[in-house]
Amino acid sequence: MTKIYLSLLGLLISVSVFGQEQLSGNIYDAANNAPLAGAKIEVNGTEVSSTDTNGNFSIPCAKNQTLSISYIGFETSVIKVKNCSATLNIGLKTAISSLDEVQLSGTLDNNKKVLEKPLSVIHLEEKELDRGTGLYLDDAINANVPGVTMNRRGVSSGQQFNIRGYGNGVGFRGANNNFDGQGYKVYYNNIPLTDAEGITILDDIDFASVGSVDVIKGPAGSLYGFAIAGVVNLTTIRPKNGETSLSEKVTVGSYGLARFTTQLQVGMEKSSVLLNYGHQISDGYLDHNASTKDFLNAVLDFNPSEKQTVSTYFGFSNSYDERAGELTIGQYDTLDYSGNARYIKNNAHSEVISFRAGLSHKYRFTNWLSNTATVYGSGLNTNASSAGGWTDKDPINYGTRITFDLNFDLSENFSLSGIAGLEFQEQRSQSISYGMIENPNDPEGYNIIGAIRSNQYSKSKNKSLFTEWILKMPYDISFTAGIGKSSMNLDLEDRAFDPTSGKPQVVSANYEDLFSPHFAVNKIFNNSISLYASYSKGYKAPVSGNVIIGATGELNTGLEPEEGDQFEIGSKGNVMNSKLHYEVALFQATFKNKFTSVAVPAGDGTTLYSYIANGGELNNKGVEALVKYTAYESPTGFFNNISPYANVAYSDFKYEDFVYQSVSREGELSTSDYSGKAVAGVAPWVVNAGIDFSTNPGLYGTVNYSYHDPVPFTSDGLNVADSYSLLNAKLGYRMSFGHFDLDAYAGADNITGEKYYIMLFLNQLDDAYIPAPLDTVFYGGLNLKYNF
Repeated sequence: MTKIYLSLLGLLISVSVFGQEQLSGNIYDAANNAPLAGAKIEVNGTEVSSTDTNGNFSIPCAKNQTLSISYIGFETSVIKVKNCSATLNIGLKTAISSLDEVQLSGTLDNNKKVLEKPLSVIHLEEKELDRGTGLYLDDAINANVPGVTMNRRGVSSGQQFNIRGYGNGVGFRGANNNFDGQGYKVYYNNIPLTDAEGITILDDIDFASVGSVDVIKGPAGSLYGFAIAGVVNLTTIRPKNGETSLSEKVTVGSYGLARFTTQLQVGMEKSSVLLNYGHQISDGYLDHNASTKDFLNAVLDFNPSEKQTVSTYFGFSNSYDERAGELTIGQYDTLDYSGNARYIKNNAHSEVISFRAGLSHKYRFTNWLSNTATVYGSGLNTNASSAGGWTDKDPINYGTRITFDLNFDLSENFSLSGIAGLEFQEQRSQSISYGMIENPNDPEGYNIIGAIRSNQYSKSKNKSLFTEWILKMPYDISFTAGIGKSSMNLDLEDRAFDPTSGKPQVVSANYEDLFSPHFAVNKIFNNSISLYASYSKGYKAPVSGNVIIGATGELNTGLEPEEGDQFEIGSKGNVMNSKLHYEVALFQATFKNKFTSVAVPAGDGTTLYSYIANGGELNNKGVEALVKYTAYESPTGFFNNISPYANVAYSDFKYEDFVYQSVSREGELSTSDYSGKAVAGVAPWVVNAGIDFSTNPGLYGTVNYSYHDPVPFTSDGLNVADSYSLLNAKLGYRMSFGHFDLDAYAGADNITGEKYYIMLFLNQLDDAYIPAPLDTVFYGGLNLKYNF
């Protein structure tokens, strides 16, 4: 298969046409005619150049090609070239409500320059997202966002984030667990994927349709409520103004991977439409590891007037992923990738059928006041089985986010801008769990659903009020101050209630008036370098599985939300004529009142039961840095762009005053003191480096190297996963003929055949590893687009 890919690339390269005319132009700020240095120039969707310090550019030209000019903080301009000899003078307008860049409403002027943001926020675009297959997202996150890791339990299921050492909830065998995503909030086209209880499921998300990702690292309670670890905002691809196209993309690869995507993009002056259908399958690389997914996405944006923007999203997904289960340490060490027999016998899987819809309306009342209101709803039908049994869960979520953006010119040298708003979300869900028994009609086959173990109906509500303001002062100094107030309410009803059990049928928990301040100061030097310091706070409220004491059915009255505080200093810069961009941050994040387990003695020397309680804390200190460099640009040579990049994260994360108690099957008490131990699930050093290149004939490629330090996967530090290094590469060719654009590519992941994992199960021994494929994974594809 690899030979076929390379032969196809060679054939396409051979038909390339040299000797094109040169197109010259100048890009400037339409408001004051100032040149815009570093504006991106794209031809038919591919970045080919950027403007120099005077705003000038020169690129090879072909009649009827489409140019897209973009610059941070300005509306993207799309132009159809009719005359290659004419000089283009293009003025970009300041972005107020751009259909090309719809991001999460209420983020304090989403389009402001990176240097003006006094916090660690990483923005990924299609360039970073498409360095691999573009299907799973974890490769893009792990290679481009220092301090953040993304894991998955299967081919495309069980995805979770670990942001600066904050993983997920407490486990039943230790201080950390990764059975579900908790502590962070994820948004998708302004719609929360995180439910009202604070749990995030990503099995049904079409990552191939994502056009940009923003990751806020650290507590973000002043704007996003219960976001103790951070926020991830996913935005789908958006059509560009003036472009209409129909495309078919096919990706195939090792282990039966096949992805088929049909996409219609219509970009008009005052409206745009995106329709996307994707069908994705894989046989998996383990026994009982196959994946089948169907995605349908529709995005409709329009501007009824110069003051209004309306954006709508509709999505449907049908996702089914088999689970092979986790490998033991012995299996992983001996390369026995046969999976977990108990999982496979129970036909372990995750099935999610979902529908999401959202409507956002933005209205600019005056030059100093605008409002954005988003309403949304989602419904999921899920069922999953594992070694422990089968669960049906059908959550429905709905809510709104409303913000007011305000801007005031206080004097010639002072201005004040800010937002004020609210977010509300409610979930209603019924969860029924079953045991699994041997199938009497097929004893050698999969087990089947047995008797009901529990039937719980829950209502969850969370709400937050927030405001945040930026005062800009002389000498490019700014001060940020904000505060958010969050509340959560849980009502749980046992619908398999037994009056003789002595347990209550209904339990309610309320966590009110949790205040999260944020302060920051930022200084910009010579419009190219910033230095900032910030403090932020956030909370994580208990989920339904924490608030009930299982043995008694009573409310866990003493349990309080976890509390996160972060201090950070950092610097960002665009230097060397904007060819080199860097970001560096030093931080200390402490997470207090961490959930732990406490045992209750029976009085006869044994332990009666255990329950979740607040324990010690995590003290996470770290340094993160990234650099991107445009080493070479030429509109006439063979190479038109060569751009190396690198990032590094050092993490010194420790438990403090952290004691965990558990109960053995024999009723014996076991107490573990993790104080001073390294936080489980985090590599001390993670390093990524790579290089992207593109050529004027159409050839492009990328090479990426990644190193991960050894990682403890039990909180006592006695079990440590080995370090590993990965080498990935991708080579492609793009060309245009008539109304068609063609993109052919081939790639290989883990070229050296390194043994590594895609997820470590923390404190869950004997379960330990979700392994990655043992050998090199190959893939390739074609994308054919017709431009109307």
